[in-house]
Amino acid sequence: MAQQHNPQRRHFLKTLGTGTAAAGAIVAIGQAPLVQAETSPAATPDTPRGYRETDHIRRYYATLRD
Repeated sequence: MAQQHNPQRRHFLKTLGTGTAAAGAIVAIGQAPLVQAETSPAATPDTPRGYRETDHIRRYYATLRD
């Protein structure tokens, strides 16, 4: 006696497997510790931010002009 294929059952099993994998990923991400970045001492409000031309940068620019 041949059994008939039930496409709804296959769809259910695929959805169940995908849902289980997604739930596992969510749990794994939810348990990851969040780390707060430490501020460096140079990033205090008194220190200007942005581009700073230092000696080694000046030397590099000088090599480009030659």
